[in-house]
Parts: sequence; structure tokens; C-alpha cells
Amino acid sequence: MSYFAVTFNNVLLTLLYLLPGWLLSRAGKVRAEHMGSVSTILLYICAPGMFVNALVSLEPSGSLSLRMLAFFGVTMAAQLLFLGLVTLMLGRRRKEFAFRILSIATVMGNVGFFGLPIVRAAFPDAPEAAAYSCIFCATMNILAWTLGVFCLTGERKYISPRAAFLNPTVISVAIGFLLYLAGAGRWLPAMLKGGLQTLSGMTTPLSMFILGIRLSTMSVKEMVSQPVPWLAALGKLVVFPLFSFLLVVPLPLSPVFKASVLMLSATPCASILLNLAEIHQNGQKLAANCALLSTLLSIATIPLLSLLIGMLG
Repeated sequence: MSYFAVTFNNVLLTLLYLLPGWLLSRAGKVRAEHMGSVSTILLYICAPGMFVNALVSLEPSGSLSLRMLAFFGVTMAAQLLFLGLVTLMLGRRRKEFAFRILSIATVMGNVGFFGLPIVRAAFPDAPEAAAYSCIFCATMNILAWTLGVFCLTGERKYISPRAAFLNPTVISVAIGFLLYLAGAGRWLPAMLKGGLQTLSGMTTPLSMFILGIRLSTMSVKEMVSQPVPWLAALGKLVVFPLFSFLLVVPLPLSPVFKASVLMLSATPCASILLNLAEIHQNGQKLAANCALLSTLLSIATIPLLSLLIGMLG
């Protein structure tokens, strides 16, 4: 099956997870104001289980470890460079709340909940692709828990090493990486590995349920009539992945490495921005507009961008 078909099918399946949340909310069975608690469960329990599960399932090797460290450096550099370019382009408008959200929404993607299943399906014979998703999540969350929260709250206290590294995603990826180095996949009890797999399987549906619930409370007309979500979607779904892809194409890296950079960079605006907005009770509507519009449009952009993988040989 072609990369286009694989990515299209997986994006479509992920988008279908929006429906249960939307239907339950419209039926009055769940309320949007409860999403802060659900987001906390997703961030602190389900997502860490997904990252640890992906990493402990790998067989440790020196070359794979070096590739993961290289992926950390490349994705951090790509995000910071692109964020710097967007900030320069915004000029004085970057001080406005909406444009602060725009700047981070164009860079921070749903590389875990949305991206991991896609790269796993696209590269079934390359389990390191799932590890690359975890590493990308770590770099993105370092930025999200610092610059992201600063943009939501305006409080510079969040831009600190403590906020960058002592957050659930970075901690869980670090734990998963250490377990991978220790070859935990060979000696962890089957019951524990089964529990991690269960949490991992819950993560993507739960994150999309949250988006579906938020979608039910919004006016589609309002969402599509505002310029910021469209600009965020254009930057996140088209410009940033092409920027990242061009950054890695000339480097002496494997095709799976480069393709993973492309596919993960092409994921929709990060749902963690919505989760953090729910937790901090600020900017929920704008974050939701960016996340939802880019998520809906990704059914076209991700499969089309996957055609570039053929260039890698």
C-alpha cells in the first residue's frame, strides 16, 4: 500500500474519534467545563504510558541511541528556527495574545497522539519511527511547557529549566529511554507491559474525544471566519513540515529518519495547547479553533506531503 493510502486511512480513522465526544456532548452526557480534569488524566497518565510503551518495546543498540539523540537535536533546532522566523515576521504584533498563540501553534504539533500511530503505520518495518515520535514529543513539550504556557498566561516564570524538563511528557520519555537502554522489553513483567499497552491504546482516542467535545461547543462559522486559525493551519500543516524536510534532506541521515521528520512536522496543531489552555483557563477557544481546523484539514495535507517520501529513495 502506498504512503498516501496508509496516511490517508490513518488520518481518517483518527478524525473519526472526534465523533463520540461530539455526540456525547450534543446529547448532554458530558460538559465542556469538565475537560480540564480529563485533560489532566490524558497528560499525566495516558500519554506517559504511550511514550514508555513505545520505547521499551525497542531492542537497545548504540546506533539507534545515537539516531534518537540526533533526532532530538534536529527537531529542537527546526522548531526554534521556525519559531524565530515567525516571531520576526509578526514584528510588534507578537505582543498581542492571538498572535502569540499563532506563533506557537505553527510549530507545536500533535506529534504523539496524532503522529505516533501514523508513522508506526507508515513504517511497520522500522520500529524506531515510533521512538522518533517520542523524541519529537519531548522537544515539543520542552517548548510547550515554557514558551507555550508563557503565551497563554503572560507569566515569564514558566520559562525555566524546571518547567521545561519537569513535566509529565519529558519525564516519561526520559524514563522510557532509560528503560530502553536497560533492555526492559526483555525483563519487564508481561502484566506491566500489558498495562502500558492499554494506556497507549487509550491515548489517541481520548485526546480526540476531548477535541470532539470542544468542537460541539463551538460555532463552525466562527472558527472558519477567523484569520488566526487559518494562518496557524497553513503554517503548521504546510510551511513548517516543508521547512523541516528541506532542513534534513541534505544531511547524511536514513530515509526513515527524514521521512519521520516530515510526517511528524506535518501533524496538526498540538492538542497539548488546548490541554494547557483548559488547565490554565485561558485561551481555550482560540487554541481549540487552531487545533480543530488544522486537524480537519490534515486529512488532505498529510497524505499529500507523504508523496515526498518517494524522493528519499
